[in-house]
Amino acid sequence: MTENRPALGVGMVGHAFMGRVHSQAWRSVGAFFDLPVRPSMTVLAGRSRQRTSAAAAELGWAGAETDWRRLLERDDVHVIDICTPGDTHAEIAIAALAAGKHVLCEKPLANSVAEAAEMAAAAEAAAARGVRSMVAFNYRRVPAVAFARKLVADGRIGTVRHVRAQYLQDWIVDPQHPLVWRLRREKAGSGALGDIGAHIVDMAQYITGEALTGVSGLSETFVKERPLPDGTGTGAVTVDDAVVFIGRLEGGALASFEASRFAPGRKNSLRLEVNGSLGSLAFDFESLNELHFHDDTLPAEEAGFRRILVTEPGHPYAGAWWPPGHGLGYEHTFTHEVRDFLAAIAEGADPAPSFADGLRVQQVLDAVERSAADESRWTPVGG
Repeated sequence: MTENRPALGVGMVGHAFMGRVHSQAWRSVGAFFDLPVRPSMTVLAGRSRQRTSAAAAELGWAGAETDWRRLLERDDVHVIDICTPGDTHAEIAIAALAAGKHVLCEKPLANSVAEAAEMAAAAEAAAARGVRSMVAFNYRRVPAVAFARKLVADGRIGTVRHVRAQYLQDWIVDPQHPLVWRLRREKAGSGALGDIGAHIVDMAQYITGEALTGVSGLSETFVKERPLPDGTGTGAVTVDDAVVFIGRLEGGALASFEASRFAPGRKNSLRLEVNGSLGSLAFDFESLNELHFHDDTLPAEEAGFRRILVTEPGHPYAGAWWPPGHGLGYEHTFTHEVRDFLAAIAEGADPAPSFADGLRVQQVLDAVERSAADESRWTPVGG
């Protein structure tokens, strides 16, 4: 019985967009997955007592705090889930790991390579004491994406030769959209690059099993000044609106990436294609239950992309949910993420993606920024 399994109290910091989807994951994970532990939504932390208490009641948290440090002092909190802007990730995560709390941290891991390196070092030290950590790249948990990784790992497309990825949105096309925190470097670290570009960098490296070794990039800020949220005037946009960059994977494959929040009509368009010596695969988040696969070993008369509906019980994660053909959605990726995190904690294993993986993505983002600032000069990752 679930009640006889050890309880794991969760304290979450932040209750906006990411806080809501993480809350949904914590609420639903035990209902669909056979868990080795029993997660408890113990306490939610936020800056405003009124707003945090209201969010805790609405989202299913037992208590509320206005100082995240209080969560580290509580014996009934074993996991810290960080859903705050990037400028606070390092401070909260490092303190939580030092306090012996397992940590799940939203992406990108930090706002700089230096912060990410500190977090990765703290995670490595904590792991030696049995304290686990994971960075929340939720798109890894789309069943079709996890299945794509398996096809590549099984050699079904042969040697990887090309990767092309794009992530397009349009929510700041209007120049009158206010200067929210995601448009301020001191809060967000970067713009489209870190917000959505981080996802496709991680996905490309995850599916292929290969790291990017160098990049050449361009970036642009199309609207350089926006109204302040309080209506008192305008302020400078200090992050990129869009980036494009090319790269090379460690196995020699060529890769191209595009991330933009200025693509009218594209609400959350994430696409990735991988071409290999024996075939290709393609994924589009707007049809997230599907993976398109081409087997180039077939005769030409039979060749071509075929649509795989990734909802069978044997597909990653899918068997825990509905009958075949009944698709999953965005929120399920976070439930899968929480499930994998809890399983790793119970097994005493290191979850993936690790803080070291998050650091690697941060190094790619940093290399893209440095290249774009230096006339698109070829820039080694981590160099």
